[in-house]
Amino acid sequence: MLWFVLGLTALVVGAELLVRGASKLVLSFGISPLVVGLTVVACGTSAPELAVLVQSAWSGQVDIALGNVVGSNIFNILSVLGISASIAPSNLIVAPAMLSLDLPVMVAVACLPVFFSGSTISRGEGVLFLALYVAYTLYVILYATGHNALHDYSAVMGGFVLPLLAVTLVILAVRHWRHTHPNKRI
Repeated sequence: MLWFVLGLTALVVGAELLVRGASKLVLSFGISPLVVGLTVVACGTSAPELAVLVQSAWSGQVDIALGNVVGSNIFNILSVLGISASIAPSNLIVAPAMLSLDLPVMVAVACLPVFFSGSTISRGEGVLFLALYVAYTLYVILYATGHNALHDYSAVMGGFVLPLLAVTLVILAVRHWRHTHPNKRI
């Protein structure tokens, strides 16, 4: 129990230091608070979860790893957001960019593939998730900084990557439907 408490304390302190230091660094470059929240703070606050997930997955306790991810996201969305909105002096304003990009990406990329892949996440899918996160983060940074490469990057993402993901999701959905309804046709 002592090691648990010490480890948890070290994770929380480490995450706090990471978030504060990285946020100050990024804000000194003039990047918006939304981008800092979507990237630096999100990574920093997830660092303790990542440590637990890696250890759980490595030791074969997959239920703890997946439960941590799902439970943490449910807690963040319902409890943290709910408490924040309940005590805020005024309504929390959701940025239009978050509604048009960030929330759909969260639902489509992070949730739907798991539902249609036979209740498993393979190493290849894990690598795909990581690559999609890197692509998303790069887009957010390019957009926030108004970088010249944003137009070309958006064209590649919108003209190739996102349609490929949509086709993949449709194929996974059809496979899942055929597997769960073998005597019916689409």
